[in-house]
Amino acid sequence: KQRSSVFRGFYSFYDHAFYKRDDNDMSPYSWNITGTYKGSWSFAGATNGSSRFLEFMTSKGDSVLELLSTPTKISGVHYVQGTITFHDVIDKSHDRGAAQIRLEGVYIWPFRQLRMVANSGADGEPLQEEDYFLSNPYHLLRIFSSQVFQDSSEEKNRRKNSLTHDMEKHCNIEIAAKVVRVSTNQNEGEHEKYRLEGLMESPSVDDDGECFSSILLNSTSLNVEAYYNKAVNYTLMVTFISFLQVLLLIRQMEHSNTQSGAAKVSIIMIGQQAIMDAYLCLLHLTAGILVESLFNAFATAAFFKFVVFSIFEMRYLLAIWKASRPLNSGEGWEIMRRELSVLYSRFYGILLGGILLMYELHNFLRPLLFLMYSFWIPQIVTNVIRDTRKPLHPQYILGMTATRVAIPLYIFGCPSNFMRIEPDKKWCIAVTAFMGIQAAVLLLQHYLGSRCFIPRQILPEKYCYHRKVEDSTNQPIDCVICMTTIDLSQRTSEYMVAPCEHIFHSGCLQRWMDIKMECPTCRRSLPPA
Repeated sequence: KQRSSVFRGFYSFYDHAFYKRDDNDMSPYSWNITGTYKGSWSFAGATNGSSRFLEFMTSKGDSVLELLSTPTKISGVHYVQGTITFHDVIDKSHDRGAAQIRLEGVYIWPFRQLRMVANSGADGEPLQEEDYFLSNPYHLLRIFSSQVFQDSSEEKNRRKNSLTHDMEKHCNIEIAAKVVRVSTNQNEGEHEKYRLEGLMESPSVDDDGECFSSILLNSTSLNVEAYYNKAVNYTLMVTFISFLQVLLLIRQMEHSNTQSGAAKVSIIMIGQQAIMDAYLCLLHLTAGILVESLFNAFATAAFFKFVVFSIFEMRYLLAIWKASRPLNSGEGWEIMRRELSVLYSRFYGILLGGILLMYELHNFLRPLLFLMYSFWIPQIVTNVIRDTRKPLHPQYILGMTATRVAIPLYIFGCPSNFMRIEPDKKWCIAVTAFMGIQAAVLLLQHYLGSRCFIPRQILPEKYCYHRKVEDSTNQPIDCVICMTTIDLSQRTSEYMVAPCEHIFHSGCLQRWMDIKMECPTCRRSLPPA
């Protein structure tokens, strides 16, 4: 009844005043204020910062107003529904770090006046603005980012648990605002931009004072197309990054195309990167399904990520597994197929387990991401343990480091990212430094040796291939690789002696060990050179 009386007063006053105006003044002000408005709120006067329902953490903060305007039978009057969200305000009733209030009212466009009151939706009928919100990329992308990337669940089930229903029983929430057209630049095209300037009051129903102090509102309409374009540009960036990663993977697979070369690569390192790409594929596909207008863009990014992990990385993973697996001549196909099924079941088991783990530990998402970006560490450890020589190509190390860190830097470091996540400079600096240190260690191992940073005192004794051989028979010794004579009177660096006492040219045996780590003569296993 109270809300109906307010609307009748609005309609009677503005309908009477409207017909007193000249018809020539109406056409220039026929504005559609449907859209999203972002701005700030502040107290009109002194306040203690708390009330029965809300606790104000500061004297001012950010606010987002989303409106849907529809014409009515009364000329010049539009019916308006929407919500207003206050950040830096604690909703005591639902223990959230943001408060949202449903609103409805009228917009008198000849006078550029907006009057709104709280609407709890208690009649059980769905509000018309739900259809608008469910098709608005700005609103949907905010839901997606808050559910996936935020550390807290402040926006979880926000529409389900409305603050308005409890507050309306005790407060008359009223908003009076003026709509002003803002001049737009040429880059914004034909998009009309508006600014709302008004006052939000909350007199108590029982006339025992205000529920909270008067709040000044100042919001400017957002160009949703700009966020649409940002999202499309982001998907283009992800697609380009995926294409670069495919080229880097092909370069690395050519670098380690032999059995010996593939066995030097850590299977955990490649598997961890494949799982990361699988997660990115699922995230982009989910975003495309949620935001229907952006489905093609996000589906394209998801497809390229699917190609990276399902074709190239899984193929490389299988090649590493086959290279590191000992060959048995009497082994049948059933045994190999059983071991291969175990490999795939472990991979997809870890993939699904990681999804459940991130869901349960969503409040610690950024530390988990930091842990996922330690994928170079298994390769560093493998190099030290096996004393391997140049398992990764330098271009692969640098390229993968740069492309892997690009997406998190955009999400958590770009101030104008399309998901509107607050930048976290410390986390971005930390993850960049962490990735840079890992890449630097791998490059040092590539150029200076796998154990160059470990003191010699704690290193195990290493077999020396360049040892002096006494030739007592004075008979020529041929290298079985190149079939030429070996001159034992030259420096020991010119030839290499295997543990099985077979002798080869240094260059010949090193090239042979890049293919197989076994003696060319007796097939005995060779230690790292």
